[in-house]
Amino acid sequence: MDSKNRIYFFDTTLRDGEQVPGCQLNTVEKIQVAKALESLGVDVIEAGFPISSPGDFNSVIEISKSVTWPVVCALTRAVEKDIDTAAEALRYAKRKRIHTGIGTSDSHIRYKFNSTREEIIERAVRAVKYAKKYVEDVEFYAEDAGRTDNEYLARVVEAVIAAGATVVNIPDTTGYCLPQEYGAKIKYLMENVSNIDKAILSTHCHNDLGMATANTMSGLLNGARQCEVTINGIGERAGNTALEEIAMILKSHHEIALESNINTQRITPLSRMVSSLMNMPVQPNKAIVGKNAFAHSSGIHQDGVLKNVQTYEIIDPHDVGIDDNSIVLTARSGHAAVKYRLECLGVKVEKEKLDRIYADFLALADKKKDVNDDDLLVLAGAERTGNHRIKLDYLQVTTGMGVKPVASLCLDIAGEKFEAAAAGNGPVDAAIKCVKKIINRNMTIKEFTIQNITRGSDDMGKVHMQVEHDSHVYYGFGANTDIITASVEAFIDCINKFVK
Repeated sequence: MDSKNRIYFFDTTLRDGEQVPGCQLNTVEKIQVAKALESLGVDVIEAGFPISSPGDFNSVIEISKSVTWPVVCALTRAVEKDIDTAAEALRYAKRKRIHTGIGTSDSHIRYKFNSTREEIIERAVRAVKYAKKYVEDVEFYAEDAGRTDNEYLARVVEAVIAAGATVVNIPDTTGYCLPQEYGAKIKYLMENVSNIDKAILSTHCHNDLGMATANTMSGLLNGARQCEVTINGIGERAGNTALEEIAMILKSHHEIALESNINTQRITPLSRMVSSLMNMPVQPNKAIVGKNAFAHSSGIHQDGVLKNVQTYEIIDPHDVGIDDNSIVLTARSGHAAVKYRLECLGVKVEKEKLDRIYADFLALADKKKDVNDDDLLVLAGAERTGNHRIKLDYLQVTTGMGVKPVASLCLDIAGEKFEAAAAGNGPVDAAIKCVKKIINRNMTIKEFTIQNITRGSDDMGKVHMQVEHDSHVYYGFGANTDIITASVEAFIDCINKFVK
């Protein structure tokens, strides 16, 4: 692989991606994703922001222990205490990087830091030099570089490279840049920073205006050699550049002659894993990993695909890990088959957890003709609720045309049973009112999303819910072939996060 044409993939799913409200993972889940990212072939894993919380600090430590060849990166501000904490969290990493930086746009300099351009350069250089005492590999981010004057940005980049930065990140923090504008910015830096040969320029683009992938590609085509991405494009606000999109653009456009280490056949299983663990549905029309990405409903399209797949498909589904020959699981499948399929999807489980998942699998298999990969991932994710203090014991609903919907249910709260009945505008409303009667708190449902996995009438339904309580918003998830039950379980999942 020609080093000049080598694109390094810097994955920030576990840092920037995890900043999405309601998508927080525990350390065990982060390790699971990190190992899958290693198998995918990412070069750098940004494991967290250690100073931000004890949980993030511990996650960076454990991820450092769990992966072998990817660089493990920790984010900091240009603050010595941040850098000290990051270095401590990275102590077990085989290959380590500290990612430090500061805002460089006039807006950030004036309003965020109440500072001057010269002082910002001094702070940037000081932070890089300080981080360099701990690690050889230091990445500097020029926050809001997308709106930073190019001439000043070049001065910042030259100064931090001279101070020892090995990678310089040029973020389009607000997702504002046009592709040609962002590409021109990278090109300007490549041509006007005298020591640019001593560092790699990195892209970090947000999707606020839907241009993250286009901006990233424009940056790579103009000389950047690292791209900062997330699985499924998750991230704050409208998200980040999607790893799978950049990987498949590079694979599909041979004329670009840019190469990466990504094993694209692992993309779809990892996409599903992240979606399941983070309770973040992937939109059906999402490029590469959406359910409709390789679906053709137009008669003209279907005819073309049947005659020659390349008429409407530029990507072979197998290249992104969509396997038409997946093992079909039924009620007759054993533990080994379930465990094997989970491992194919990147989910490794110990015997005790596998037993619980298998019990749920059998219950689901009795309701469905077959259990697919998405069902399995939902079961693996739903199993996390096993230790909840509040659980649904039973639910009965009466509804129909001309009938007032009525529900009765029982909650198991720390081993004690509580029952309630209520009428509502619909079966879900009636069931939720029952829960509210038992959990006598001021709770408001802010968002309620139902997602089916496939298209069968016996399908598993997934419900994502946001509940506001005491001025805080809590996120919950439920999955069941009965959508009313899934809705109640999602509501209870939210409640478990604030009722102790």
